[in-house]
Amino acid sequence: MTPPLTAQLIQRAVTELSAVDDDLAAIAKRHGPPPVWGRPAGFATLTRMILEQQVSLKAAATIYRRLGAQVGGRVTAHRLATCDIADLRAAGITGQKSSYIIGLAQAIAGGDIDLSDLARRDDDEVRRRLMELRGIGVWTSDVYLLMVLRRPDIWPVGDLALAISAQRVKRLRSRPDDKRLVRMARRWRPWRSVAARLLWQDYLAIQRRRR
Repeated sequence: MTPPLTAQLIQRAVTELSAVDDDLAAIAKRHGPPPVWGRPAGFATLTRMILEQQVSLKAAATIYRRLGAQVGGRVTAHRLATCDIADLRAAGITGQKSSYIIGLAQAIAGGDIDLSDLARRDDDEVRRRLMELRGIGVWTSDVYLLMVLRRPDIWPVGDLALAISAQRVKRLRSRPDDKRLVRMARRWRPWRSVAARLLWQDYLAIQRRRR
C-alpha cells in the first residue's frame, strides 16, 4: 500500500506532473504546490460528505452546524444512531440523506464497519467497504480516500469543481463528462490525487478573485 501524501510527496508529484503536462505546470507556477488539504477520519467527516452530495460546500456546512445543534453538540455515531429521520429533517436534511446518515451511524455503533481500520486497506478495499453503506457511492468513497486517507492516485469522478477547472485549464469548448475526465487523467498516474488538488487550487483561486 502506498504511503499517504505529505508536503514532500506533493512537491515530488508536482515536479513529475509538470514534466508531462504544461497546463498543470502553469498552475503550479501561479500558486505553488497545493496544500496538504485533509480531513479527520471518522463518522463526522463521512456525514459531511453525504451532506455535500449535490450541494455547495457552504450549504452543506450550514446544514452540518444545524445538525450539531439538533443533537446537542458533537456529531457522533452513537448520538445519531438513536435519532429518527424527523430529528434530522428538523435540521434541514432531506429524508433520503437523513436515512443514509442514520444508517451509517447505526453501522458504526453496531460494529458493522470500523472506519479506523480503513487506513490499513488498499484503495479498492476501502471503496468496497464504504460503498456497502447506503448513500456512499464512488464520489464519496474517492473523496474520503483522497482527503482523509490522503492516497496519491485517486481521481474523484463526478466532482463538479474538478470538471469546471479542467474545462478552463484545458481550454475546452464544453465541460468534460466523466469519461473524458477519466481519459484525461490517465497521463497523470500515479499522482492523480495531486493533479486533482492542483485543479481545485486553481478553481478556488478564481472563485476568490470573483468574490
